[in-house]
Amino acid sequence: MSVSVVNLSINKGTDFESTFDVNNYDNSQFLFNNYSAAAKIRKHPSATSYQSFQTSFPASGEIKISMASTITSQLSAGRNYYDVIIIENITNKTRKIFEGTIIVNETISVWVIKSIFLKIIRFRLKLIWI
Repeated sequence: MSVSVVNLSINKGTDFESTFDVNNYDNSQFLFNNYSAAAKIRKHPSATSYQSFQTSFPASGEIKISMASTITSQLSAGRNYYDVIIIENITNKTRKIFEGTIIVNETISVWVIKSIFLKIIRFRLKLIWI
């Protein structure tokens, strides 16, 4: 299995998910029995700080990475780097199966909604204390 390069984009403050099909050399579906996975995003490959994706195997031959809006809101805008590795649970052998860049885009509307929500909360708090 070779490392595939897949470039993605994430909008800050929104939920993100992407599902990848994984095949063996003979084009049959890769079976993720007895495997776990890890995926991380960093501003640049040598950065010490990172965020982790949630990983799952939704169907045979598929791996999904996802990240909640509370985490995507913390990502640095612009070009970032990520990879996905799988770990064979019996032998602990690791393999990188995907890598690439992720462009993180600012999301204006999310901040507007949060700002309105905060104003409503402040208004309600004032009413409670009066």
